[in-house]
Order: sequence, then structure tokens, then C-alpha cells
Amino acid sequence: MTEAYDEVLAELAKENRDIVVLDADLRPHVGLGRFAQAFPERYFTVGIAEQNMVGIAAGLATCGKIPFVNTFSCFFEKAYEPIRIAVAYTKLNVKIMGSHSGIATGPDGATHEAIEDIAIFRALPNMTLISPADYIEAAKAVRAVVEHKGPVYVRFTVPAVETIFDESYDFQFGKAVTVRDGSDATVMATGIMVSEALEAANSLAKEGLDVRVVNVSTIKPMDEEAIVKAARETGAIVTAEDHSIMGGLGSAVSEVLGEHKPAFIERVGVKDAFGKSGHTEELFEIYGLTALDIAKAVNRVLDRKRHDGEVASNKLHR
Repeated sequence: MTEAYDEVLAELAKENRDIVVLDADLRPHVGLGRFAQAFPERYFTVGIAEQNMVGIAAGLATCGKIPFVNTFSCFFEKAYEPIRIAVAYTKLNVKIMGSHSGIATGPDGATHEAIEDIAIFRALPNMTLISPADYIEAAKAVRAVVEHKGPVYVRFTVPAVETIFDESYDFQFGKAVTVRDGSDATVMATGIMVSEALEAANSLAKEGLDVRVVNVSTIKPMDEEAIVKAARETGAIVTAEDHSIMGGLGSAVSEVLGEHKPAFIERVGVKDAFGKSGHTEELFEIYGLTALDIAKAVNRVLDRKRHDGEVASNKLHR
């Protein structure tokens, strides 16, 4: 995803001289080699000073520039106050690009694994929040981010993921996309978990279950229409995210269901715990984020749905 980001931003910067980039001493890790080489006069390394970086970006934005600020997602949490006041409150055109999100960060360990960032940024007024599912969507999202006026937080993960979309894909802010149709249950996933959700749906198909998979790449603004549609048509929803189940995608979907269309829901994500050091595959097994875990959650939510149907039928016959 960061490779797509670097390629597209360097390409767009050839035509748009207002694009500038700042990083907090992590250039080799956040994937900005092309841009830095092509536009050294528009690339600023501020050192390990995330709050200062955000303040500089806010100043540049007031002068008509389009600043992209870059560091690990977890380190943007240190810069929450300037992001809140200098960027979100003032609606400045600053693009906050968080890499190494979720426990997929793996070997970097608990301190570097952002599993609260969605909750934090989702609560900020005026903030748009994007979590791409693959290389293609990351590239398309970066193009949209450049054109969008206002603060945006983009959440990238480190491991390469299977390609889900092709070049014809049209990324749109606030639109969830059905990547696999189904009528029995719906898995609403974001970021790296979309590929896990597709694998789960394919395995469940062998059991005779028809599971819809929806890619929720824009977590704010949330596509409420897609959630309500899934609840109405399948009545059973599983959310999947490489993030805490508290305040993340699962919470956002639950809020919509509670207000508009109640449905049975199971949340797959990190359950009130910090991460730990390890390979991504190992950590996904430990924290219950694998395709198998999603499949189990689908079966649980369908059991609840069937039980409710049986209870309603018994009451009716009485």
C-alpha cells in the first residue's frame, strides 16, 4: 500500500506543485523514496517530532499547500492535540498518512501497533478516515485524497495483500463496495481484513453458506445505506478489522444498526488488549483475526439468527 502511495503521489506532484511531504525521520519505512528523490525541495524531514510536523503542515496548508504528513499510525496518537486543534478544528487541508497500522505491524511489537487509531480519528469532527484494502485501492484513494478539500487520515498496513480490485475500480469517499454478493450473512471488513473475509466467505461456500463481503474502505463518513441494506437483506453481520473492537469499524457499524435497522452482529478484532511482537500470521491467530476466525463468527451470528427465527415461529404457533 505504501508503494502505491509513493508512486501515485510522485506522479501527481509533477502536475500539482502544491503537494508537499513531511516525515518524522521514517522515510525508509513509510515508503516515500520516489517522491523524495524527484522533489527534494518539497520533502521535509522534521526529525522525531510528530507534533511539530503537524504544526508545520498546518502552516503550509494555510498558504495553499497540500501537505502530506507521514509516520507510523501509533505515533500520530502522540500528535493528537495539534491534529485536533490545528488541523481538524480549523478544517485545514492536511493529509495524515499513517503506516504500520494494526497488529499486522508484527515484529515491531506492542508499542508500535496502532489498534486505537480508528477510534481516535473517527471521533474528530471534520476528519475523513480511509482504510484501503489493497494496492489498487490505495492508489485510487491517494488520487481522491489529493482532490479532496479538508483533513484526511489514511490508514496503511505493512504486509502485502492479495489484489482485490482491478484498474477499472472507482474509489469514492463514503461508499462501501460489495466485493462478493451473498444472502445468508454479511461480512463488513476494512483494510487488510477484506482479503481474510473473502477467504472466509469462499470456505463457507463449501458448507453451503452464501456470504456477502463488503469492503468498508471509508470508515468516516460511514456508508449507512450499505449497512442498512445488508441488515435488511441478510439479517446477520460480522465486522472484521485489524484494530480494537472498541471504537473501530465494529462499533461504527453497531451504531448504525442500533439507530436504523437492528440485526445480529459479531465483531472480529482485537479484544481489549495490547499487541505483542511476532509475525503477522502468528499474531492474527493469537488475536483471532484469521479467515477461520471470521468464518466461526459467521456461524455464530447465523446460529443466533436461526434461534431467533425459531423462537418467533414458536410464539406465532402458540
